[in-house]
Amino acid sequence: MAGSPISLMGLLLLCFWAAFIEAEFMKYKDPKQPVNVRIKDLMGRMTLEEKIGQMVQIDRSVASAEVMKKYFIGSILSGGGSVPAKEASAETWINMVNEYQKGSLSTRLGIPMIYGIDAVHGHNNVYKATIFPHNVGLGATRDPELVKRIGAATALEVRATGIPYVFAPCIAVCRDPRWGRCYESYSEDPKIVQAMTEIVPGLQGDIPTNSHKGVPFVAGKYKVAACAKHYVGDGGTTNGINENNTVIDRHELLSIHMPGYYNSIIKGVATIMVSYSSWNGIKMHANYDLVTGFLKNTLRFRGFVISDWQGIDRITSPPHANYSYSIQTGIHAGIDMVMIPYNYTEFIDGLTYQVKNKIIPMSRIDDAVKRILRVKFVMGLFENPLADFSLVHQLGSQEHRELAREAVRRSLVLLKNGESADMPLLPLPKKASKILVAGSHADNLGYQCGGWTIEWQGLSGNNLTSGTTILKAIENTVDPKTEVVYKEQPDADYVKSNKFSYAIVVVGELPYAETFGDSLNLTIPDPGPSTIMNVCGAVKCVVVVISGRPVVIQPYVSSIDALVAAWLPGTEGQGVADVLFGDYGFTGKLPRTWFKTVDQLPMNVGDSHYDPLFPFGFGLTTNPAKAN
Repeated sequence: MAGSPISLMGLLLLCFWAAFIEAEFMKYKDPKQPVNVRIKDLMGRMTLEEKIGQMVQIDRSVASAEVMKKYFIGSILSGGGSVPAKEASAETWINMVNEYQKGSLSTRLGIPMIYGIDAVHGHNNVYKATIFPHNVGLGATRDPELVKRIGAATALEVRATGIPYVFAPCIAVCRDPRWGRCYESYSEDPKIVQAMTEIVPGLQGDIPTNSHKGVPFVAGKYKVAACAKHYVGDGGTTNGINENNTVIDRHELLSIHMPGYYNSIIKGVATIMVSYSSWNGIKMHANYDLVTGFLKNTLRFRGFVISDWQGIDRITSPPHANYSYSIQTGIHAGIDMVMIPYNYTEFIDGLTYQVKNKIIPMSRIDDAVKRILRVKFVMGLFENPLADFSLVHQLGSQEHRELAREAVRRSLVLLKNGESADMPLLPLPKKASKILVAGSHADNLGYQCGGWTIEWQGLSGNNLTSGTTILKAIENTVDPKTEVVYKEQPDADYVKSNKFSYAIVVVGELPYAETFGDSLNLTIPDPGPSTIMNVCGAVKCVVVVISGRPVVIQPYVSSIDALVAAWLPGTEGQGVADVLFGDYGFTGKLPRTWFKTVDQLPMNVGDSHYDPLFPFGFGLTTNPAKAN
C-alpha cells in the first residue's frame, strides 16, 4: 500500500530537522567552523570536571586509557627517559600513544589529549633517532636557516613516533657557564638567541601572512606544537645555580632574557613553559605580573602556558609543603596546563575545591581551557587524533643524519691552530704512517651526545643508540694506508716511543642535565688533563674538547698545538673528522665567552671586567684542503 504524500513529507522534514540538530550539536567537530566558534561551542558543553581535566598533564608511567577516560585528562608527557620499552621502535611508540588517545576519544565529548616530549636536540628519548648538536653548538653556527631545517627534521622524527608536541626550544640566555643547563642555551647574547627562534617555524611551520600576532599556529600532521622555555630569566640565576634566583632590574630582564619570547610569539609558538627560577625572589610559577600581566596581556600570547615538571609543587620550600597554596598561586599566576606529573587526583581534587569555593574564579579556568583547546583545534588534533605508521621511515633517516653531520661541521670552533698563523697544524693530512687517537671521549657515543640523550642524564658507551664516534669517523676518513692507533690513556713514554706523525686527543665533560650539571669549578674531569699533557708534551697534537660550555683550558693551551671546541655534537661524529681533515673548513664562532679562570665569572661580552681567554665571537677559519 502506498504511503500518503503528507506522512512522507513529514518524515523527510523530521530527517532534515534531525540532521540540522546533529550538525548544530557537532559544531565544535566541524573543521569548517572558525576556531573561536568551535572553542565557544565546546566549552558551552563542558562540565567543571571536564574543564579541569584539560588542565592536567600526567606522565605516561601513570597513564592508561581508563585514566584518560575517567578523569578527562588533557595531556600526557614522557619525562626524560620515560619510554614504552627499552629500544622501543617507532611502531611501539605509536601504538602506546594511540592507546591513550582512544581513552580520551571515548569520553562524552571526545576531546583528544595532546602528548608531549622533550625533543631538545632531535627526538632525544628515542632509540635510533638522529641526535643533533645541543643548542650551544648550534649557536656557534650563527645560522638560523640551518636551525630551522633541524626543527623541521625533528618534527618529522617526533611525528614518526605518533607524538604531536615537543618541549622545545629552550630560549634561555645563559649568562654564567656554571649553570648545568648552559648547553641548552644558544648563546650569552640575546640577539643570537632571538635569531635562533627560527627553529619555531621549523618545528611548527611558517605562519600564514594574515595571522594575528600571538595566535598559535601548527601546519598539520608533519609538524609539531612547540614550547618556548623557560619563562623567564632561567639563564640569569646567581652563580648559575639551577632553579635559583635571577637578581636583575626589569630593564635587564626585558632586554636580556625576554627578546627570544617576542620572536617566538610573533612566529606563532603554541605554548610557553614557565621557569622553576625566581626573579628578584618571586618564583616564576607564582608570578602573576609576568605570566598574566606581561605574557598574556601585554605580549598578547594566545597559546597556553604550561608549568615545568612539578613546577607548582616547587613554589613552596620544601616542595609540596602546602599543595593547596601551590595550586591557588600557580593557577592564579596564569598557568593553564600543569605538568603534575604523578599525583593527578590530588591536583584535580584541590583545584575543584578551590573553584567550587570561589577561591579561584571560573573565569580563570575558562581562560586556561580556551587556550588549551585553541592549540588542539589549530593543530588539527580533532581531525587527526590518531597516528599511523606512514612516517616511521623518518626516524633516524639518512637525510636527517646528513643534516646533523652538516650541523656538527658548522658548530666546531677552532681556538688555536699552530704556534703561529704561518705554521698551522690543521687541516691534518689524511696520509701519515701512524697516528694516535687518545682520550676518554674519542670512542664514546654517549659522551659526545651529552645529557638529554636516551636517558635524562645521558649515558656512557656506544650501545645507547645508533651513531658514529669520533674515533670511527677518523678511521673512516684517513687514507687506508694510515695506521690509526687508539689508546684511551697513554703515558708519555708510550707516546714518545711510538713515532706517531701526530695525535688527536678527545676529552671533555661527562654527561649531565639540569642541577646535576651545576659546577663551580668547570674543570675537565680526570684523566682528561693528564692525557692532554702526556700526549701533547711528546707529539704534535690537536685537542678536541667535548663540553656543554667553556671549561678550564688555560693551563694546557701552551702545550697544545691546535685546539677545537666541539661542544656536544650528537650522534654524527663524522662531522668532526670532516673538518679536522679539511674536507670542509672551520667556520664556527664562539657563542659564549671562554673565560681564563672561574673566579672571573659571570663574565659576558660588554662587561667592564671583560678579560677572556677567547672572546665571544672568536673562531679561526681554515679553507678546505686540496685532496691530501
